[in-house]
Amino acid sequence: QVQLVESGGGLVQAGGALRLSCLASGSIFSINVMGWYRQAPGEQRELIAAITSGGSTNYADSVKGRFTISKGNVRNTIYLQMDSLRPEDTAVYYCAGGPLDTLSRNPDEYRYWGQGTQVTVSS
Repeated sequence: QVQLVESGGGLVQAGGALRLSCLASGSIFSINVMGWYRQAPGEQRELIAAITSGGSTNYADSVKGRFTISKGNVRNTIYLQMDSLRPEDTAVYYCAGGPLDTLSRNPDEYRYWGQGTQVTVSS
């Protein structure tokens, strides 16, 4: 089994920055793609950024140039640096991972999920 735990959410003013962390534990050898999703009230869960074990990345158009996904120095940690935050970035952010072949946007392909962390951007 794999457990994913997010941290780093909070309240920030528009234009500010936050960094989210995701720590994976358990049978992490089965994970080769990890990503960050977000879900706002009344909206579908959407992929924000994903990264492979080899370091390839993919971003949603809405965050390109503002958000950066990266891996930690150890295999089981990823980060999401969020700069120039906007009120529309307000959502619950989830870490996800799984044994994927590609940087898929389909949440059904990610086997493991964290509990989510709230990010609120005030105007």
